[in-house]
Amino acid sequence: MGGQRIGIVGSGLIGRAWALLFASAGYRVQLYDILESQIATALDDLREELQQLEAKGALRGSLTAAVQFELISGCTQLKELVQDALHIQECVPEQLQLKRSLYAQLDELLEPQTVLASSTSTFMPSLFSESLKRRSQILVAHPLNPPYFIPLVELVPAPWTTEEALERTRLLMLALGQRPVVLKREIQGFATNRIQYAILNEVWRLVSTGIISVADADRVLSDGLGMRYALMGSLETAHLNAPGGIADYFQRFGGEIAAVSATYGPTPDMGAEAETLAEIARQCEELVPLEALPARRAARDEFLTRLAQLKRQLP
Repeated sequence: MGGQRIGIVGSGLIGRAWALLFASAGYRVQLYDILESQIATALDDLREELQQLEAKGALRGSLTAAVQFELISGCTQLKELVQDALHIQECVPEQLQLKRSLYAQLDELLEPQTVLASSTSTFMPSLFSESLKRRSQILVAHPLNPPYFIPLVELVPAPWTTEEALERTRLLMLALGQRPVVLKREIQGFATNRIQYAILNEVWRLVSTGIISVADADRVLSDGLGMRYALMGSLETAHLNAPGGIADYFQRFGGEIAAVSATYGPTPDMGAEAETLAEIARQCEELVPLEALPARRAARDEFLTRLAQLKRQLP
């Protein structure tokens, strides 16, 4: 992208994933962390990951792995990171006070052309930007994990985020090959987690009451709903499932949906329900033992790559 600079705050897994995405589109990327040793480790891991992606034919973009790696560097000074940056992507741990402290520092350094986006999945942007001079340039750009294989990015504005900052970030995500969705206003949990938590709450209730096993609950999604939703989402699926489209669908089934929804019961407190948590963990670990998690993640990522390729064929 002609030398346009991207800064990434935090060299952990999400920061590295963003580095891969930006480099794949030709941006010059600088990773910030507090220690040189952390930067060195991140760069070593990125070089290895790029080589592995290239060997598997899964490398994104038109540039070779070697060229993409040359676009990535590191630094330990925020002032250096921010200088002439088009975009800063924050990827620090999910601790509100840590974010507030970081954003206060960045607020003194941020240039007028730079959008500052948080990768947070937890905090609404108003919680860490309200008192800042540059707050109109701040928003959330929340990726789904693993971002290299799942293209969705949620863009969430604070009440004072400008339309220009939001649109520039949307266009930037499209340039990376990601698929941004834009929330009109901030809301706790954004969109993805609100939908995901609704599913997890009901699965928890079904398993905890002995109605279904963990394996079968997951199969409802992986071999059923998930196959449709992976292609076109819940509303378009409903739109296709009635002769007269979605209005017809909800006229036919709206009463049943309301009746079933009324039986859901209270929202579980999953961390406090120790007995149910232990049973769900036991069943999950029978399916995938803890020592097998890395291999299972690698298999997931490989199939997500194939699914992404298939989805590009769908209009």
